[in-house]
Amino acid sequence: MRYQRLDLNLLLALRALLTEQNVTRAAQTLHVTQSAMSGMLARLREYFGDALVAQVGRRMELTPLGQSLVEPISDLLIRIDATLGTRPDFDPSTSRRRFTLVASDYVVSVLLADALKRVHRQAPGLTVELRYPSIDAATQLEAGEIDLLITPATFASGNHAAVNLFEDGYCAVVDRDHREVGESIGLAQYLELGHVAFEQLGKPFFEAWFDRTHGEVRRIEVVAHMFGQLPVLVAGTRRIATLHARAAALIVPSLPLRRVRLDFSVPRLVEVLQWHQVRDLDPGAQWLRQVILEEAAALPAVSV
Repeated sequence: MRYQRLDLNLLLALRALLTEQNVTRAAQTLHVTQSAMSGMLARLREYFGDALVAQVGRRMELTPLGQSLVEPISDLLIRIDATLGTRPDFDPSTSRRRFTLVASDYVVSVLLADALKRVHRQAPGLTVELRYPSIDAATQLEAGEIDLLITPATFASGNHAAVNLFEDGYCAVVDRDHREVGESIGLAQYLELGHVAFEQLGKPFFEAWFDRTHGEVRRIEVVAHMFGQLPVLVAGTRRIATLHARAAALIVPSLPLRRVRLDFSVPRLVEVLQWHQVRDLDPGAQWLRQVILEEAAALPAVSV
C-alpha cells in the first residue's frame, strides 16, 4: 500500500535502519536477507532524496535527516500498533492477549509473583512475558517493544508518567551463626567485613548511592548478577550482603541466615510503574496496570 508515493511496508524497514544504523543488523531485526534490506534502503533513499545512513570512518552514522526521522517514525509505528491492538472492550476471562513487562527478579519476588497469581485466576488465557532489565529498557519502552516497565524512580524515563508502586528499605543479612555481628551493624563494622554485592549492567540503586556517599571503600569478595544469589552466597560464611528489606523478609526464613539492622543512614527505594502514553486508553493494558497497582497497595508495611 502506498501513501504519498511511499510504500508503507517500508516504514518498518526505515525504523530498523534508523535504530540499528547498520544494514546487516537491520536485516536481522526484520528477518530478511541483507540484499533485500539493501534494496529497501535504496528505495527509501530515493523517496527521501537523502542517504539516511552514511559511512563515517569505520562506522555508519545517521545523516541529519535520518536523525530527524528517528522519533517521529518510532512514534508513528507505536501509535499504529496501539490502535490496531486496542479493542473497544476487554474481558480478562476470555482474552488471549500477550503483554511484555520488564522487572528485576527482586520485584518479581516481592510483588509480581502475587499479581500474576491473580492474573492466572482472572485471566487464564493471558500471557505475560517477563524480561530482565537491560540498558536499553527505556529505549524499548519508547519504541513500544514493551508494555510495562517497573524500575527504581531514579532510573525512570522522564518522557513518560511514573506511578509509584511501593517503597522499600535496606538491611544486612549474615549467616545465622555469625558471632561478630549483633542485631545491628554500624558503618565501621560494615566496612570491615567482606561483602557479596550485586552488579548487573552497572551498579544498582543502593550500591551506586553508597559509592557516591562513602566512596568505593567496601571490601567486595563476591559479585553476583542476580539479586536472588546474594543470600545463598552469604550462608556458611563470614560475609555480609545488603538486601531490600522486603526481599530479606521472604528469603531469610528459608535459609540459615538472620537479618541485621543497618545502624547508619541509608536511602529509601521507590519502585515505579511506567508505560508509553499511547497505551493510556488500552482497556487490556489498563486492567493489567490496575492489578499490579492493587497488589502493590496491599503490600504490608516494610520492616527493617
